[in-house]
Amino acid sequence: MVMKRRHKRIAFIVAGLAGLGIAAALVLSAFQKNLVFFFSPSQVVAREAPVNQTFRVGGLVEKGTLKRDNDGLTARFVVTDTAQSIPVVYKGILPDLFKEGRGCVAQGHIGTDGVFYADQVLAKHDENYMPPQAGQAIDNAKHEREAAKTVVNQ
Repeated sequence: MVMKRRHKRIAFIVAGLAGLGIAAALVLSAFQKNLVFFFSPSQVVAREAPVNQTFRVGGLVEKGTLKRDNDGLTARFVVTDTAQSIPVVYKGILPDLFKEGRGCVAQGHIGTDGVFYADQVLAKHDENYMPPQAGQAIDNAKHEREAAKTVVNQ
């Protein structure tokens, strides 16, 4: 049986659309795997962060919380948005600009023990910079604390 020109053209168009559909599905799948969301410590404590998925948490490194294990690579510290705090464990070399009292963003996952296990830690690069999401989370926490004080005082 010989296909007519019209049928060949339709088959070619259908095959092309199927190929485009498969390519789009692969691109979206790869994008979804590499998509990392940001959460504040308050959101993590409120269990708004995904459990078995990589995400970022950011805020200020609490003063007096940075501890290093004997292996020289494992660092333990607490990240806060001034309302809530979350303990972080990171195994690796911390950035040179990483210090207590400064902003940082850690990427990793939350463990069943409530500890954030970071795969990557980013520190701000100068005195005036803080990741927008981390700065906004700290501002929101301050506003909530002030609103709670006003309600208590009335």
